[in-house]
Amino acid sequence: MEANFPSTGRLPAAFLTPGSSSFMDFLGAHRPEMLPRNRQLPPQGVIEAPHGTTIVAAAFPGGVVLAGDRRATMGNVIAQRDIEKVFPADEYSAVGIAGTAGLAVEMVKLFQLELEHFEKVEGVSLSLEGKANRLSTMIRSNLGMAMQGLAVVPLFAGFDVDRQKGRIFSYDVTGGRSEEHGYAATGSGSLFARGALKKLFRENLTEEQAITLVVQALYDAADDDSATGGPDLARRIYPIVTVITDEGFRKLADAEAAEVVRAIHERRLEEPDGPRAGLL
Repeated sequence: MEANFPSTGRLPAAFLTPGSSSFMDFLGAHRPEMLPRNRQLPPQGVIEAPHGTTIVAAAFPGGVVLAGDRRATMGNVIAQRDIEKVFPADEYSAVGIAGTAGLAVEMVKLFQLELEHFEKVEGVSLSLEGKANRLSTMIRSNLGMAMQGLAVVPLFAGFDVDRQKGRIFSYDVTGGRSEEHGYAATGSGSLFARGALKKLFRENLTEEQAITLVVQALYDAADDDSATGGPDLARRIYPIVTVITDEGFRKLADAEAAEVVRAIHERRLEEPDGPRAGLL
């Protein structure tokens, strides 16, 4: 977000005056036109725009894994094959986006600023519960656009430093928030991904097994949902996989993701429908 400052190079008084710890409140007071909710909507009809699809998450003792496929669609057309849908929110949390891709990425950037602004003003980080609530408010403010077909429905996950465990939060289009226990999925392929997670999840997964689990779930989603993109070995396009533990946020490098994908791919040459319950 850009702002025009006086030629003197000094920041306007608004930036130097103590105020709310919410960046959205600050923006609403001084540059309300920059908030997505204040944009003028088309008079009627649904807008065609690229949509991100399937996001999955799974908790394990010591943290949580959040992953997403790479496909964006616009109607029956593949709009992008290598879109990124999982982003760090701060050091100990991440957001996976499903829905209208452009608005979702903008919401994530605003959410990142919201958390950073709070920490700078208050001198401490928000609790994971507080972060989940702030995201809920942002989604709720997008309801007008959602009614025009421009919905954003993210999945939020992070490591709770107070409880020393990974936690997952899902949302509906109105901003309603639910804490998921163990695993979660959102997006067009979520029905099939959730089925895979349900049959393979167990409480004592290792980090490596949780990573394999979410990639297996994305494989199953891509198998039955045309809007979800499976791993593309020919183009070397692999799911975005992130891990959040007490050491913070980490995104798997392409080489790491490729290793997991190839191992699953080799196994699925023998078992095309994937592993049975309890067998990763």
